[in-house]
This record gives sequence, structure tokens and C-alpha cells, in this order.
Amino acid sequence: MAQVKVISCVCLILFLGMVFQGVDGRRGRRWSSGHATFYGANQSPATLGGACGYDNTIHAGFGIHTTALSSVLFRNGQACGACYRVMCDYKADPQWCLRGRSVTVTATNFCPPNNQGGWCDSPRQHFDMAMPSFLRIARRGNEGIVPINFRRISCHRRGGVRFTLRGQGNFNMVMLSNIGGSGDVKAIWVRSSMSKRWVPMTRNWGVNWQSRNDLRNQMLSFKLTLVDGQTMTFYNVVPSSWNYGQTFSARNQFTH
Repeated sequence: MAQVKVISCVCLILFLGMVFQGVDGRRGRRWSSGHATFYGANQSPATLGGACGYDNTIHAGFGIHTTALSSVLFRNGQACGACYRVMCDYKADPQWCLRGRSVTVTATNFCPPNNQGGWCDSPRQHFDMAMPSFLRIARRGNEGIVPINFRRISCHRRGGVRFTLRGQGNFNMVMLSNIGGSGDVKAIWVRSSMSKRWVPMTRNWGVNWQSRNDLRNQMLSFKLTLVDGQTMTFYNVVPSSWNYGQTFSARNQFTH
């Protein structure tokens, strides 16, 4: 009887482990199927910041391998900054897929639905990739549409998390970029050198978060919680001499 209980406990632990690995947004994610296209063929990939609000994907720390996501994946901007491993499904389309090739992309844009059965209409899981990313896994042909397999992975970033100050007057907004770990932010708080109190910020759009408090001429600290539950505090990352438009990089970073 004792042996049966031990085996049952072990099975329960393993089951819970698999469940929570699937929830944390990084590890244990099963491969899912979808389709991919490309966009921005005549544009510099660095300018494809799009609906997430990144000014420049190079400046944001993401490089040129980025993607727009369909509605079901984009989640009204909550997926901004998330990383995916994408492979072209060679078995399903050997003519246009490159065998054994994959690419890691960051979600920086939204692929809007046309509500007429388009590739980005719900519930389709679709990646509209920057052209350099698409060409890593597929040939340019077949109207640029290929079947893919994809899964969430951890984001690996160089340097620390970046905070770009935006707004005007007493309207303060911060753009978050170069975030490791799961990459997507669930909540953020700000603390000024005058108040010493953590104040929650609200999502304005994409990766831009706003505060109703007047933060001018104050040293700023931030606390971030990612979708996978990781929380990290960035003390005094912005000096009191800051101006709108400036970007400040923290020394610490989320890890996988």
C-alpha cells in the first residue's frame, strides 16, 4: 500500500510539473501548427516596430528577426516581446520549406484580420514574419504562404532591460524593450525618489505603459512582472536629470 502511495505521489508531481511548465510561457511548450507569410519586403527590417510600439527593432534589442502575430496569438498586445521558435513544416510542403531549418523571432507587430477568411482571422495561428526571418525557413514562392510548426521559448537578450521615457508635461509613459525570460510583460510599477511608494502603471498600448503621477525631475525605479510570473526590480535605473525620448538600460536582466 505504501509503495502505491509513493508511485501515486510521484505521478502527481510529474503531472503538475508538466502542467506548470506549459503555463510559464517558456519551457515545456508543445509544438503547435500554423502558417506563415512575410511582409516588409521593401522595408528595412529595423523599422518594423509596428503595433507593439517599438521605435526600431535594432534599438529595442531584437535585431531583424521579428514577426507580426494573428489576433489569437497577439492577445491585444500582451504578446509583445515574446519569443518563438519557428520551423517550416517540410513534410507538409517539401517544395517551399527548407528542410531542418528554424528561426527564433520576437513578436513586435500585429497581423490584423480582414474577417473574410484571411490568414490572420481568428482562430488561425499565423505568423506574418519580417522577410529575413521567413527566408531562413522557406523559399519565396507559393504566394509566400507556408505551413509551420512553432513553440514559445525563452528570450535571450544582450545587456539589461531598457526603459525609454515618452510623453510630455505631466503625462509620463515608458516603453519597455530588450526583455529576457518570457519577454512579455504582465504588470509594471514605478517608484519615484520623492514618493518612495510603488505605483502601478497601466498599459497604454503595446509595450508602452503610463502613469498619472508627475515623475519629472525625479529618480525612477521600476518593478516588472512577466507573464511567466518572474518579477524583478530595477532600482534607480533612471536619473533625475532624464528627458523625454531618452533610453536607459538596467544592469540586470531576466533569465530563462
